[in-house]
Amino acid sequence: MAAAAFKAFRIHEEGKKIVARFEQLTLEDLAAGEVVVRVLYSDINYKDALAATGAGKILRRYPLVGGIDLAGVIESSTDPRYTPGDSVLVTGSALSETHDGGYAEYARVKGDWVIPMPPGLDAFTAMSLGTAGFTAGLAIDRMEHNGQTPAGGPIVVTGATGGVGSLAIDMLAGRGYEVIAVSGKASAVEYLKSLGAARVLARQDINFGSRPLESVQFGGAVDNVGGEMLTWLTRTVDFWGNIACIGLAGSAELKTTVMPFILRAVSLLGINTSTTPREMRLAVWNRIATDLKPRHLDRIVTRTIAFDELPAAFPAYIEGGIVGRTVVKIA
Repeated sequence: MAAAAFKAFRIHEEGKKIVARFEQLTLEDLAAGEVVVRVLYSDINYKDALAATGAGKILRRYPLVGGIDLAGVIESSTDPRYTPGDSVLVTGSALSETHDGGYAEYARVKGDWVIPMPPGLDAFTAMSLGTAGFTAGLAIDRMEHNGQTPAGGPIVVTGATGGVGSLAIDMLAGRGYEVIAVSGKASAVEYLKSLGAARVLARQDINFGSRPLESVQFGGAVDNVGGEMLTWLTRTVDFWGNIACIGLAGSAELKTTVMPFILRAVSLLGINTSTTPREMRLAVWNRIATDLKPRHLDRIVTRTIAFDELPAAFPAYIEGGIVGRTVVKIA
């Protein structure tokens, strides 16, 4: 298929403006890699919307095919670990940052980025999870490796209606944690409880306080927001609790003191899914297919769209109007 053209959604920088459009490409147009995947499904993450609209600086070179996630079937491989017909997935790594991503009928990627499809998952389910699911799984895995247990108290999840937040709630509840969700969407309370949240806090009702340490409220946290929200979490998480820092939907700033870290031994764990070492990536995906497998994925994946519908789907992510996950059918 070396010379055959295929459809791709490619992001350009033209006159200091970001322009994204469908194009016909060949494999020779793609970044180098040992493995060619026929893409069946991708998904939409907040990062994808930032990249495609230019609302955030995600791409480090242009042009690039968008899409930080993909799942499909091996078409060809010079890496002996993979055979044509193998079912695989790729999330994060350098896709749609420095390397062509998953919004194309074919992708060419490095062998070390490819994850054999874990038993219990398929291409659609893998992209129902995608980077959001991997992020939630990695956060929980790191927290538990650092001593977090259900006995340590409730885990609060901020930005709860997004993909990462929704999946984290489902995974944590399945592991036996009491989960408290924080959301600014009053209409989402029943949705969050249906995923396993024991309580839902309205973001606008939170008293963030101002002292270096406030009264303990949580055993740990998964934070998608940053800024004032993350500052509040550092003040309110209990002794030896973990805060997994995942996103900056509110702000990239963090104004706190060392008090939570030296007086309560709170740990702030940075979660980066692009550069996760391969062995850790394989281990977390194995957990996502087993003990961390969400029980309510059908409630979280609220939309499956055709490839042609992709461009129209991004603005709602930038505007914060999305609940749950969107899967994109590429094939």
